[in-house]
Amino acid sequence: MIKVITGNEAAAYGALLSKPDVVCAYPITPQSRIPEQISEFYAQGIMKGKFVNVESEMAALGYVTGASLAGARVFTATSSQGLAWMHEGLHWAAGARLPIVMVNVNRPLGAPWNLTCEQTDSLAQRDTGWMQFYCESVQEVLDTVIQAYKISESISIPIMVCLDGVYLSYLSESVDLPDQDKVDGYLPAYNPTLKKPGGGWKLCEIESAPTGHEFGNFMLDRYHLHKLESQCLSKVIECNDMFNDMFGRSYLPVEEYLCDDADVVLVVSGSAVGTSRYVIDTLRQNGDKVGMVKLKMFRPFPAEMLRESLKDKKKILVIERDISPGQGGIFCQELRWAMSGESNAKYIYGFVSGLGGADITPELVEKAIRFTIDTAQPVREAMWLGLSPYEDKDEYDRNTIKI
Repeated sequence: MIKVITGNEAAAYGALLSKPDVVCAYPITPQSRIPEQISEFYAQGIMKGKFVNVESEMAALGYVTGASLAGARVFTATSSQGLAWMHEGLHWAAGARLPIVMVNVNRPLGAPWNLTCEQTDSLAQRDTGWMQFYCESVQEVLDTVIQAYKISESISIPIMVCLDGVYLSYLSESVDLPDQDKVDGYLPAYNPTLKKPGGGWKLCEIESAPTGHEFGNFMLDRYHLHKLESQCLSKVIECNDMFNDMFGRSYLPVEEYLCDDADVVLVVSGSAVGTSRYVIDTLRQNGDKVGMVKLKMFRPFPAEMLRESLKDKKKILVIERDISPGQGGIFCQELRWAMSGESNAKYIYGFVSGLGGADITPELVEKAIRFTIDTAQPVREAMWLGLSPYEDKDEYDRNTIKI
């Protein structure tokens, strides 16, 4: 069935089709429509299980953590300040190997106060042990929620599905809502099998450290968590291939676009991918050998796939909606690490743009690509793209690209 819905509503429909036993989420702009829509599903009797109202985001994560420990399939959603409040619980959920699926609608963290779009909120949680996926379209939001359950429950790692605030959360697009029977064929009912003495479930088998060992179980536990994260990539590809076979849509962790003969390749994530694809098409028509890599999966970072896609390219640029103050863009930092052994590592250009909901326009994307083509190598760790009102001031001239 084709339905015109927003990104928030797509996340709610993805949860509905995945049949969670427990949903607990606290409203926060620009995510609020997700729990509102799910509460409507419950009130109408469409969604079974339990929908719980709580007093905060911390309580919401705590509730689904407890439910997951009891063997339930769970869902929650948040944004920005709410995700920051969950920080302690995020570590706990990953350490306990709980297959929780959370949707995070990307929004800046104050101050200054802002209700629109920026990806720093989820990227700041990159060391919590959660897998992270970033969506380009409303259709991809719905499909990724469904895939997230398949992946998470098969490897016992929590997953964060991220979508840009406003640009996807409030944007309406035509979406193919799959039949419930077909989703059930892809995602059977959750049935953890490792029962614990006295009740509950163990969600994965973990080797214990020898009795009396100086570091106890914690270091060994973190070793196993790291090993699980390292195994995620093959599981993500496997679950995506199965989804593609059944539904005809594919979302690889790293997706190449017109890269085969490209000299310069743009790496981008989230809602800016569609704009960038349009720019790449336009430049190709003008004879420029440019391509694009869509980075969907950020944690664990698909370093090997990126190296394979980018190893022979003359120059690489990254445009991203985040900043690690004093250091640069977070995606670009990770990419430089992944490419550190390659001959083109010093030709990676990092552009920071679109913070606080600023639009990443086709003109800005083309400007960044032209700058990359026309300069010998990067002039700064982070080049600010789109600060035109300030570019006549000396302190900005050294770091911005004039528009």
